[in-house]
Amino acid sequence: MRLPIRLIPGWRRITLVAAPVALALAAIVGALVYNSSTATTSGGTPAPAAAAPALDVPAQPGLLVHVVGAVENPGLYRLPRGDRVFDAIAAAGGFSPDADMSRLPNLAGRLKDGEQIKVPFAKTTSGTVTVRINLNTATVEELETVPGITAEFAQECIDYRTNFGGFQNLRELVDILGMSEAVYVLARKYFTL
Repeated sequence: MRLPIRLIPGWRRITLVAAPVALALAAIVGALVYNSSTATTSGGTPAPAAAAPALDVPAQPGLLVHVVGAVENPGLYRLPRGDRVFDAIAAAGGFSPDADMSRLPNLAGRLKDGEQIKVPFAKTTSGTVTVRINLNTATVEELETVPGITAEFAQECIDYRTNFGGFQNLRELVDILGMSEAVYVLARKYFTL
């Protein structure tokens, strides 16, 4: 004998409500079962809870040091903790030929994060004298020997002194002829009026 299947009146409404609730409960139970199985290691001991991924960003390993002065490649270097000053200088390419070996920093000193290592240059004892050029009488060729002065700018200097009777102040190179401050700071020690 076959029994006819009888549905409860309004079964569609009940299914529309019950199906999402059943799926949500299945998802929660599945997540709990999965977490409980991964929370234990093979020995059965609980594993430490993982930190939030946004908070688990590791800091850069090692120390950041700044090596300046008489080295081949001055700059910033990241070195392992426990390294010495010598290691920082070696990372910067070693000493340059003009390093003053009698005034070096303590090469055996331990590095600290954010430290600046200064390697001094040797003072020249050759008696080099800076020759000063008179800005109001120099030729184009003489003006070109000054660091930062191009042939065009040297010609502008000569044109200015020819048209306006010469320079009264070295600052006129910047204020009137438009020399950059950086070039002026470098070149002013080579000029006289």
